Amino acid sequence: MTKDQKNEVIELLKGKFSQYNNFYVADTESLTVAQVGKLRRACFSKQVEMKVAKNTLIKKALESLDSEKYAGMYDSLHKVTALMFSENPKEPALIISSFRKESNGEKPVLKAAFINGDVYMGDNQLKALTQIKTKNELIGEVIGLLQSPAKRVLAALLHHHEQKAGSAEVAAAE
Repeated sequence: MTKDQKNEVIELLKGKFSQYNNFYVADTESLTVAQVGKLRRACFSKQVEMKVAKNTLIKKALESLDSEKYAGMYDSLHKVTALMFSENPKEPALIISSFRKESNGEKPVLKAAFINGDVYMGDNQLKALTQIKTKNELIGEVIGLLQSPAKRVLAALLHHHEQKAGSAEVAAAE
């Protein structure tokens, strides 16, 4: 790789790190070409962008953006690194777990995840990451909580109103 090509990759990665609040660092080393293709397709179908790049270039991209913010991620940059960028914080975790289930394997290995500024280190974090609540799920829960008492109040009011209307009709008929 020439210096220019390296800089091109660094710029491309910087763009991705800036665009996404969430990215996963996975090790795809022992996957076959066919498996990597399958993983890429799984990512593509879930709007997750997968990029494979040299660790030194990934580190340079992160450092030039914000070396403090990403400091926790540097230890994960060794061996073969596949980056998975996603708007949805748990989608890559779901992709990795279902990929492993299908292939009855332990690969790809999750090295780290960066979720809205929080660093999750190690493969043992995968299960927790599959259970992260997305912003929309949290909003949905809050709306659900806000609606439930209101629904009860409305139901009670409607029920009361219908009863009153019913008794008025009975009185008018007599």
